[in-house]
Amino acid sequence: MTVSNGKVYRLRRPSRSNEVVSDALDATEREAMIGAAALKFEELLDIFQIDYRNDHNTRETPSRVAKMYVEELMSGRFTEPPVITEFDNAEQFDGMIVTGPIEVRSTCAHHMMPIFGQAYIGILPAPDGRIIGLSKYDRVVEYFASRLQIQEELVKQVSKYLVEKTMPIGLAVRISAVHMCKTQRGVKANTNGRMISTSYHGIFNEDPALRAEFLQECLALV
Repeated sequence: MTVSNGKVYRLRRPSRSNEVVSDALDATEREAMIGAAALKFEELLDIFQIDYRNDHNTRETPSRVAKMYVEELMSGRFTEPPVITEFDNAEQFDGMIVTGPIEVRSTCAHHMMPIFGQAYIGILPAPDGRIIGLSKYDRVVEYFASRLQIQEELVKQVSKYLVEKTMPIGLAVRISAVHMCKTQRGVKANTNGRMISTSYHGIFNEDPALRAEFLQECLALV
């Protein structure tokens, strides 16, 4: 247990940056975590010799940053996964469904810099199976992106979750994103430079023509 501003939250065993904690935090635990993190951000600003106590620009910065990390940038670690709304595949639809672009906003696990771009998801539902609400694909991407991530693992996490929840004949996930750890520091690359990663499951792994059709549909949605 740890205490911040009189609030108590459980200390879990540390886990990987893009994994969920063992149990979702309740409101009191989130508030306590934000308070504890704000104190650490105060220490960091002290190290950087920034007078956040008197500087009107940074007076509330430690608490703002702490709240941003817990409730936004890393919220996918501390909350339950989105509820998947399912519908009967009444007409036994067996064609390809492609949705996108889905906004990707994440944070690089290496330098804690923004990652932003688009995701595209292709689904071949089972004729005798179920289909899910279209907005849920956006929710799933947002959930796994709201952690300290690397893109190669993000695309696999989204794919694995959707396969487990929907059991399609085939699934394809493609992410195209800009990494500010490359454009804003280091080599300071062109901001148009992107990284593309894909993950295929089921029949997409077996049929090059289906993969080509999926990629063509992605281009049509740009």
